[in-house]
Amino acid sequence: MSRALLPLLLAAALLVGCSVPEPAPAPTPAGGAAALPGPVPADLVLRPAPGTAPAAPAFSGALTDGTPFTAAEVWAQRPVVLTFFSSWCTTCASRQAALSDLARAYRDRVVFVGVAGTDQADEVQDYLRTNRVEYPVVLDDQQTIWRSYAVREPPTVVLVAKGGALLRGWPGGLDAPTLDRRLRELVLAGQP
Repeated sequence: MSRALLPLLLAAALLVGCSVPEPAPAPTPAGGAAALPGPVPADLVLRPAPGTAPAAPAFSGALTDGTPFTAAEVWAQRPVVLTFFSSWCTTCASRQAALSDLARAYRDRVVFVGVAGTDQADEVQDYLRTNRVEYPVVLDDQQTIWRSYAVREPPTVVLVAKGGALLRGWPGGLDAPTLDRRLRELVLAGQP
């Protein structure tokens, strides 16, 4: 064997023996399309919205994974709880675990939708993963949605009836047990 071929054979042997590992797939962003609700339960019974309730400001935006989201399409079928938060909000974080549990308990009957403002996408993802947020989250970095709901600072919780009537808002937010009671009083009929 000639000395000139030896380096080429060694290089080929190294290439065959060394494989480049496949990169790990990126994790699915929390708050994206996978968190959208399933079908409306057949046994869902709702209280009618008061005729005097104003219409909730309709909005569209993008979920954390870039999926388009239109609020009116969701509240056309069932009530919606909007949770306005920021990743730096300590009150938001202290209440989020219980709020996430409540959202899981009402899954598909009442849709929880987060509206994240004044945050970078990676900060929102850290917040959502740390606090086990499993509902869809709209990114509102220009605070357009926040302004349409007169949100000045987080947390704020807003309840929208099926059909889009604005039932109630809570600047400063509220705890999960109180929100649970208000959902039963304002939108859910015949629920235990």
